[in-house]
Amino acid sequence: MKRLMAVAMAVAVLGFVSVAAAADATGTWKWTSTFNNQTREATLKLKQEGDKLSGAYVGGQSNTETPITDAKIEGDKLSFKVTRERDGQKFTTAYSGTLKEDTITGTQERERDGQKNSSEWVAKRQK
Repeated sequence: MKRLMAVAMAVAVLGFVSVAAAADATGTWKWTSTFNNQTREATLKLKQEGDKLSGAYVGGQSNTETPITDAKIEGDKLSFKVTRERDGQKFTTAYSGTLKEDTITGTQERERDGQKNSSEWVAKRQK
């Protein structure tokens, strides 16, 4: 009976470790976004250390690197914000998504001129 419990515990631990390893967001991610009839490529550089997530977004008109804020990862769910400035105005886009292997699928939401806008985004990890 003790042996059976030990085997069950080992299987549970291995299952947990493999799920945690599969949900590692570290890497460089790319996708395209269309806004105001303009399509742009975006790059996201993420670093995950346990349940801590940090990184930078590279994109926009000037293709500058902007640190992400409010970054969170829990299991396979992640979220972060990117605040950029143009013509003296700040614009924040909130990203949320689900990580599965080398793909993040989610929603990006932003507000501009009092109007909220959301769209889907699908990012692929670069090899």
